[in-house]
Amino acid sequence: MLRYSLRILLVEDHPFQLLATQCLLKSFGFDELTPVENAEQAIRVMTQSKAPFDIILCDQCLPDLPGLELIDIANRRRFIMAAILLSGLPAEELSALKTQAVKRDLPLLGCLAKPLNKGAFVQLIHSLIKL
Repeated sequence: MLRYSLRILLVEDHPFQLLATQCLLKSFGFDELTPVENAEQAIRVMTQSKAPFDIILCDQCLPDLPGLELIDIANRRRFIMAAILLSGLPAEELSALKTQAVKRDLPLLGCLAKPLNKGAFVQLIHSLIKL
């Protein structure tokens, strides 16, 4: 199986979704995962990291901060290279979030629906994958 060397910060507040997404990512060949349950933990982990994360894969509906705001903070502090929102929100809302990200010049690769789909995920990060 193909393995990928991207460092991914996974931010998901629902324990089952967090575990399920970790398992899916590992089955897709992504092993360098750092799972956290909220924005506060994510900021702490990013602050303590010696290098920026390649990707933050973040739920939009976190209990302490919207995912897009967390991405904005992480981007301004240069904690991440790119971001993907993972959400159960309707397509119209995801489209609006993408528009906001473009207006704010955020490194959002796209928005994906839950549960995570391998093809859609790999397609979004294709430009970041070093084969």
